[in-house]
Amino acid sequence: MTIIDKFLQVSTAQVVTATAPSTDVIDAGTTKNPAIGRDLGGGTQLFMEFTVGATFTAAGAATLNLALQDSADNATFADVLVTPPLALASLTVGQRLYIPLPAKMRRYIRANYTVATGPMLTGNISAQIVDGMTVERAYPDSLAKVV
Repeated sequence: MTIIDKFLQVSTAQVVTATAPSTDVIDAGTTKNPAIGRDLGGGTQLFMEFTVGATFTAAGAATLNLALQDSADNATFADVLVTPPLALASLTVGQRLYIPLPAKMRRYIRANYTVATGPMLTGNISAQIVDGMTVERAYPDSLAKVV
C-alpha cells in the first residue's frame, strides 16, 4: 500500500497528449549550504512514482519518456533522470513506473512528459514522491480445493 502526500504530488490524473511538464512543482525548501543540496528522505531511498490512470492511445506508434527534473529557481528546469521511450503497449491503466531520486537534488522538483511521434489521443498519469516501490505479483488460482 502506498500512502500519498498531496504536498509530494506533481501530477494528479494529468492528461498527457503532447510534451508538457507536470502541473505541480515540489518546493523542497531552502538550505544553509546550496552546494550540499538536499537529502530528501533522510537516508531512505525515495522514488518518483508514475501511475497510468487511463490507457494511452495514439493514431501511430507514439512513445512517452518520463523525466525527473530539478531547478534552483523554479524557472529553469533540467533533466536529472529520464526513462527510455515507453511504447503504447506499456502505458495501460494501473501501470506503475519508478525513477529513484538521487541525493543532492536542487530546491524545486517536477516531472516532465515527452511525447515522441505523437500526439497521444488519450491517457493520463499521476506522479508523486513515495518511499518505496509497490510490487504486485499475480499468481494463478489453484485447481486444488482446500478442505
